[in-house]
Amino acid sequence: MKNFLQKGFLVLSFMLFFSWQELVAQCAMCRGAVESAVSGGDTSMAANLNIGIMYLFFTPYILIAVIAFIWYKASKKHVRKV
Repeated sequence: MKNFLQKGFLVLSFMLFFSWQELVAQCAMCRGAVESAVSGGDTSMAANLNIGIMYLFFTPYILIAVIAFIWYKASKKHVRKV
């Protein structure tokens, strides 16, 4: 099981590392607002919006991973006592 988790983490790390530039995603309304701001000369809004989108995208996954890790550790501790 440990080897499987290590391989999964390694594959996920490589996927994120090599496709990081392609991860900047925006909805249609946000894209329109950013395009109009960029055409007006404000480029910092686009970068900040992308960071905010990525933050909102990864927060639930990080939360689920932390809960799963705590649950895994608790179940391992329970198995040792029995």
